[in-house]
Amino acid sequence: MKIFHIPCLEDNYAYLIIDEDTKEAAVVDPVEPQKVLHLASLHGVHLKFLLTTHHHWDHAGGNEKMKELVPGIQVCGGSLDNVKACTHLVHNGDTFTLGSHLTILALHTPCHTKGHISYYVTGKEGDHPAVFTGDTLFIAGCGKFFEGTAEQMYQSLCVTLGSLPKPTQVYCGHEYTIKNLQFALSIEPDNVKLHEKLKWAQKQRQEGLPTIPSTIEEELETNPYMRVDLPELMAKVGCESPVETIQKLRKQKDNWRG
Repeated sequence: MKIFHIPCLEDNYAYLIIDEDTKEAAVVDPVEPQKVLHLASLHGVHLKFLLTTHHHWDHAGGNEKMKELVPGIQVCGGSLDNVKACTHLVHNGDTFTLGSHLTILALHTPCHTKGHISYYVTGKEGDHPAVFTGDTLFIAGCGKFFEGTAEQMYQSLCVTLGSLPKPTQVYCGHEYTIKNLQFALSIEPDNVKLHEKLKWAQKQRQEGLPTIPSTIEEELETNPYMRVDLPELMAKVGCESPVETIQKLRKQKDNWRG
């Protein structure tokens, strides 16, 4: 399995996922179709699936053009999410096969939008699994609660995504990492892993490189929204339950200016 970043718009990422044996590929959130097609052409791949995480224009806005330019591409989107140009409504637990080795599992991760889907991809032995989390899970952060509740975000982050194998690589929809880490440090100033990751992320960005992927293991160590079960973090925020904590953290972040 090969995965390529495609920087789009101001701070978005689309991703190209390739089965190297068959040259079949899937693309995640191709908001700028020409960039995707250029990369697909460079690698000589056949685009089989378009995987949409959610209906917001900066993720689904390229779907109609992609459908027009790649006849027969299967455009997948959450069954509850009203995704543009969707040909295949996706439900939690649905699976697709890409090429001879890759399996794509749809995970319903609602809150940012009610039908948000994350895509968990596994390959052959030796491949790290990967999860494409759109705007539900960011590196050291999470999406705004536009269409859902704190309970849903807790389930999406801490139960659904948090239970994936720790080496799973996390590919999210935006380059928000530095600000997220700075906010996380305002909550957990003594977290050594946070300091290390911020230093690394700043170096990456100075060199024009992405801070993505992370891993589920790193997120459990550095992402405050995935650490809300910890009594010491609840205490820092002044809450008594994980759901109350995740709600308060998101409100604080919404008002935080750094």
